[in-house]
Amino acid sequence: MATQGAAAVKQATYVWQGKDSRGKVTRGEIPGASIALVKAQLRKQGINATKVKKKGKDLFAKSKPKIKPMDIAIFTRQLATMMKAGIPLVQSFEIVGGGLENASMREVVFAIRDDVASGNNFADSIRKFPRLFDDLFCNLVEAGEQSGALESMLESLATYKEKSEALKAKIKKAMNYPITVVAVALIVTAILLIKVVPQFAETFSSFGAELPVFTQFVMRISDFAIAWWLYILVGIGIGVYIFKEAKIRSKAFANSLERLALKAPVFGDIVKSSALARFTRTLATTFASGVPLVEALDSVSGATGNIVYKNATLSIRDDVTTGIQLTQAIKSTNVFPIMVIQMVSIGEESGALDSMLDKCATFYEAEVDNAVDGLTAMMEPLIMAVLGVLVGGLMIAMYMPIFQIGSVV
Repeated sequence: MATQGAAAVKQATYVWQGKDSRGKVTRGEIPGASIALVKAQLRKQGINATKVKKKGKDLFAKSKPKIKPMDIAIFTRQLATMMKAGIPLVQSFEIVGGGLENASMREVVFAIRDDVASGNNFADSIRKFPRLFDDLFCNLVEAGEQSGALESMLESLATYKEKSEALKAKIKKAMNYPITVVAVALIVTAILLIKVVPQFAETFSSFGAELPVFTQFVMRISDFAIAWWLYILVGIGIGVYIFKEAKIRSKAFANSLERLALKAPVFGDIVKSSALARFTRTLATTFASGVPLVEALDSVSGATGNIVYKNATLSIRDDVTTGIQLTQAIKSTNVFPIMVIQMVSIGEESGALDSMLDKCATFYEAEVDNAVDGLTAMMEPLIMAVLGVLVGGLMIAMYMPIFQIGSVV
């Protein structure tokens, strides 16, 4: 299935020449998986192809844009809108695909359209693109097709994807802001040490007097930076590369980082609220869509975004399978707060579990939003203090000898 998805996503462009129904010679370009399929598609359009060949690659052509999760959310929302308006599924693909700005996403939509038009169902068609449509998305679409409520399911999926991406954006904002500012501060400090401090050092060499200890310390750091800056840059680059590769290749290392993230000061609360928001939002969406609880928990485990909550969800699934109530199963994991446990308990008793979970998700999404805003407000003065210490410290060290000479004179 994954191989089929890779082939479908990476369709080639074919150049063709042939005759239309009036016998007029015509030519053009068309995306397709093979020459045979391209010829079959042209025949459907009333064109008898005489020449079909794969288009050569243009060395100066721009690379195709990547398909982002938000592109999937937009596609889902627009498709739900088309179907709610009563437009047939295949025609909805045609309209939505034609209006997409992302060329790569447009190709995927048209490939799904062709697959559905040939007789396959929607769920099987999107399963050919596992990198774009995860198991949760495919299972919910399949449930919508089987229940005859595909447009409502797509609307729920669109809302879920939009809120999930908004949550991810908030987390990235919380992480990227301080990292970016600190990186800029270090670059400015490095420039001062390598370019500015040596100029002062040449001036101080003519003083003929012993320099202050702090100035000497800064000048030694400058000498070290000048002599080793290239090795430092290479070392940082190698370190970042090793870290990224270890995170991708070593599941144990990635899991350790996720566990550590929960214990980090300030950031840990954001990561925890984020995981709880994903857990409750995904479970609410799947349960409301009529997916059986055990299957829903299977999908939820992969959507939490943290190994601690993933393992806890799998443990809940196993307990529920043996007949234990969901509330008791959640409580026994010892990782969920009392609010989630109480809301689930109320939901089970009242028969409105999806509604209670949705309220929990909204609460924790707001918690993440507030925590990110609070972190940003807290980091701004802290970062200014760091910048002041780094840049101001260097300036003081360089001007101390001048002040001393001025006081002697």
